[in-house]
Amino acid sequence: MSSIKAVIFDIGGVVLASPLVALAAYEKEKGLPPNYLNCMIVGHGTQGAWQRFERGEIPLSEFYETFTRELSDVEAGNQWFSLYCRRKGIEDCPALPKSLQIDGRELFGRMMRESQRTDPIIQEAIHRIRAAGKHKIIALTNNYLMAEIPVSELSFLGWNARGAVSDQLKGLFDDFCESSVLGMRKPEPEIYLLTCRRNGIKPEEAVFLDDLGINLKAAKDLGIKTIRVKIGESHKAIAELEAMLGLVLQDRVDVQSKL
Repeated sequence: MSSIKAVIFDIGGVVLASPLVALAAYEKEKGLPPNYLNCMIVGHGTQGAWQRFERGEIPLSEFYETFTRELSDVEAGNQWFSLYCRRKGIEDCPALPKSLQIDGRELFGRMMRESQRTDPIIQEAIHRIRAAGKHKIIALTNNYLMAEIPVSELSFLGWNARGAVSDQLKGLFDDFCESSVLGMRKPEPEIYLLTCRRNGIKPEEAVFLDDLGINLKAAKDLGIKTIRVKIGESHKAIAELEAMLGLVLQDRVDVQSKL
């Protein structure tokens, strides 16, 4: 019998499409190696513009300005990408830029608009988990404080007045844990522990689905079971979840059509 009492879903990259698709397209347009800008976002650590914005510490205007400046710092970017190549065992590191001018607002807007599409396989699985009535369904997402978003900017980002996630989508979850509201973000350990505490479960009684390895590692280190959702492979992730929960969460014909 499964010991899992709750299923925790990331939103962007799991329930909704991944903003990394837009990031990869932007890198290609700029003639940058794959993951170059992603390395820069991660490289700035906990005090980078992206991280501070997700914790609700800076307004959108400051985020745009700082994000633009950070991603245009080619010296830091080349260092971080070179480290990434060594870490991944990439012997022939691609040619790196000598100068770079990134428009932080344009990039962020593309990423947000890309991540408005719902993954039908994940959504169907959530409906079936709810229908079975055996597990809590929780969202754990890094997002942004709506009070800091000017109304005039909403259409550019593809958001509604309530934010990137509709009330209908939020209604699928028993609890919706947001970084910008909680003042902490994945992969900070405390946000996982708080998510468990406010839902009356122990970490080992939860399974967490996310698209980023760094977020999954932090959860796993706390005893939470994890499943990685790769772009275009949500059917495989749900198959893993089915095995953990002992539930049928997708039609077999849908699974076969993906193989």
